[in-house]
Formats: sequence, structure tokens, C-alpha cells
Amino acid sequence: MHNTPFKIHASNLGFSHLRHIMGSAESKEKMYCTRYMNGNGPPPLSEQVEKSINGTNTFKRGSQVVEGNQPDGGQMTVIVQRRSVEGYPDCDTLQINFVFEDGIQMEKHPKPGQKYDGLSTAAFLPMNNEGTKVFKLLEAAFQYKLLFTVATTSSGEECVTYTDIPLKIRESGGPESCGYPDPNYLKTVLKILKSKGIK
Repeated sequence: MHNTPFKIHASNLGFSHLRHIMGSAESKEKMYCTRYMNGNGPPPLSEQVEKSINGTNTFKRGSQVVEGNQPDGGQMTVIVQRRSVEGYPDCDTLQINFVFEDGIQMEKHPKPGQKYDGLSTAAFLPMNNEGTKVFKLLEAAFQYKLLFTVATTSSGEECVTYTDIPLKIRESGGPESCGYPDPNYLKTVLKILKSKGIK
């Protein structure tokens, strides 16, 4: 098992580029759950993303999609980690990194014209069929500014925070810690995304 991660870089408006950071031996490996080996599973994530860029493998957008108030300029990057989240012992892990710098609130935020604090966080998904599907839909939700918002803390300060689309920000610890294992998570987040028109 290799420990070197496989990185996919996304722009702030989705996947406009794709760069593979891998060794020559790793580049020949299929990067998905080992239970789907022998040609019975999905293609490598890089191939799926490239199809999405080329318009041959896109998400279905419902007519009711309404853009959220996620701050502009956020960055989303993806790393395939050669380890498993709890509950998916045979799968690699998708680590999705989000970064928002400090900024100034817009009209759609609690205090327009005032400063807000940024956020640096990560979310995790098992790299199997369902996890890869969730990843692509979360990327679409990010484009529609639905994953994050600006909210007021208990101390009265404004900062970037999560919306009602749940993200697993820990690889262990269970649902009470926003982590795994959580056998219902993937199905739950798919339902929530579908309710917002992303499916």
C-alpha cells in the first residue's frame, strides 16, 4: 500500500484543470475501493473527473437549484489518501480540502460591508462507487455556493461556516463528532443534495 497521496486540484468554480501528483508506479494503479477490482467497478477517479470536464459524465441539475450565499473565492482541492475511514476498511479515502480567506461580507450576508473570518477545513469520503458519486455532487454544490455560508458566532463575530449539507470532517469518532463510522451518511447526503436539485 502506497502512502503518497494522489492530488486533484479544483478551481474556485469547479474543475478547470487536472493535475496528477503521483509516482510512475502509482500512476498505473486504479484508485478506488479494492472490492471493485477485476474490472467490475467504476473507472479511476481521475478518469471520471475528466469525463465530467468534457461534458460526458455530469450531474443532473434540477430546475429548483437556487444559488446559495457561500463567499466568493473559496478553494476546493482533493487528495486521495491511501488509508480508510472507519467503516470502509477496503477503500482509499477522498480528502476534500476547503479554504476561504478572510473577506468582506456582501449583501447576502449578516452584516454587509463588515469583515468575516475565513475557514480552512477538510471533508472525507470513502472512495467507492457511492462515495465518488457524493464527491462529484458536493463539487457541484460548491459551484452553486451551497456548502458554506457566513454566520454570526456566539461572541458576535462573523465567520465562514457549514450549511445544512452535512460534511464528514473526521475520519473516525462517529456521527456525534461529524465522523465515521456512519453507515447512513452517504445515502443521507445524497437525499439532501437531491432536495436542493443536485442529483
